[in-house]
Amino acid sequence: MDPTIVALFLIAALASTFMAWVIGAGSSGATPFAPAVGANAISTMRAAFVVGIFGFAGAVTQGANVSETLGSGLVGGVSLPATGVIVALGIGAGLMAVGIRTGYPIATAFTVTGAVVGVGLALGGTPEWATYRQIGAVWVFTPFVGGGIAFAIASVLPRDGVPERLSIPLLAALVAAVVVNLQFAFVGPGTSAGSIVGAIRRTVGVDGTASVLAATLTIALAVAVLVRWDVSRDEQGGLRRVLLSLGSLVAFSAGGSQVGLAVGPLLPLLDEVGAISPIVVLVGGGFGMLVGSWTGAPRMIKSLAQDYSSLGPRRSIAALVPSFLIAQLAVLLGVPVSFNEIVVSAIIGSGAAVGGGDAIDPRKIGVTLGAWAGSFVLAFVVGFGAIALLSLV
Repeated sequence: MDPTIVALFLIAALASTFMAWVIGAGSSGATPFAPAVGANAISTMRAAFVVGIFGFAGAVTQGANVSETLGSGLVGGVSLPATGVIVALGIGAGLMAVGIRTGYPIATAFTVTGAVVGVGLALGGTPEWATYRQIGAVWVFTPFVGGGIAFAIASVLPRDGVPERLSIPLLAALVAAVVVNLQFAFVGPGTSAGSIVGAIRRTVGVDGTASVLAATLTIALAVAVLVRWDVSRDEQGGLRRVLLSLGSLVAFSAGGSQVGLAVGPLLPLLDEVGAISPIVVLVGGGFGMLVGSWTGAPRMIKSLAQDYSSLGPRRSIAALVPSFLIAQLAVLLGVPVSFNEIVVSAIIGSGAAVGGGDAIDPRKIGVTLGAWAGSFVLAFVVGFGAIALLSLV
């Protein structure tokens, strides 16, 4: 094997690992538990530890879809060489590092996607317009859908006519129904992906749509009964446990979505090197995110928990439910999505339900929106320009 190819692959892998660390320290490591920390349900350091564990699990079991999109779905006609991967990941990680240093949540998906598209087009690739429309729709509608759902839930939870011994169990049942139908690696037949409901059906020996519905409803009902009992006997403790469970699910979803931003561009290079399984790459990316969560996430967690909105456990639950649902939709579609965008939008919607404009910081929100849009444009321009200059050399 050509030593030059191996050397470039190792450099690209190093860039991917750094990108995974940056994601863990920023987007996926900070946002899932920021509402819980803001509600004083868990300490900052403990939140960073827990989110690292669940993020790693999500990366390994749900990271394939988004990784494939970043690896081969953004630009047609070309496969990024090692130099292109290094440039794209270096740009994405650099912009994210600036966000971590300044305390502003740069959107990871925007920077990496912009850089990969810029590099790919500079190499002579063709735009994948259908993919761009799908990604753009998710990016544009996420703040409105996530913030709107969070606002609606947060507006209902405190009402006297909707007691929490009913509303919280219903939300928990909804989330449980989604979880048991998600696709996880190694859960299906053999080593293929599958759902918890599917595994139960195979074990019991039943088939058909009716069995899926029956299994889903049974599990959702069991979760609702358990949560109702817990909240009834200890309201504050029960709310805290629901909140921490949701934060863990969002952290898991973050790993499944965000790992693709770090390792996706690396996947096309595996054919050149050989003998390296994509699963190994996902495990490596998940481990990099885990280390990033443990070592770098506390600063961003504190920023999100304290600067965007003051939330109690109820409003935090309202923020995390839509965050989980949108994140899993993105994983299903294979769309690279920013967890900063998802959770910050939900925090804003939930906080607005508490106290309107007094519950949020308009200036910081404006700066954040500008950083999201600017990071995509800047990453695209720098990626395209860098490859154009390298081609001249």
